[in-house]
Amino acid sequence: MKRVYTAADPLLVGHVAALLEGRGIDCVVRNRHLAGGVGELPPNEVWPQVWVADEDAFAAERLVAELESAPAPGTGWTCPRCGEQVEGQFAVCWNCGAEAPE
Repeated sequence: MKRVYTAADPLLVGHVAALLEGRGIDCVVRNRHLAGGVGELPPNEVWPQVWVADEDAFAAERLVAELESAPAPGTGWTCPRCGEQVEGQFAVCWNCGAEAPE
């Protein structure tokens, strides 16, 4: 088995594990409950980790790299129809349904 991802935030680790499983790559999350060891053990050693079988490691690492290199949601925008402020990750105004300007 090979470790393909680790992070201090267990939600990120869970997201990566779900993404891998959604692509048909079986994985195991280790250290899920080791947060109590902080202070006794090095902090990064108790972070949750995603492990995959050796034969799936290349595909899993490529998927993790794609996830980490994905652009952050864009900046917010103002709806041209109703003037409402809309967060950057949305392509449609929540208030009136108008599409984001190009």
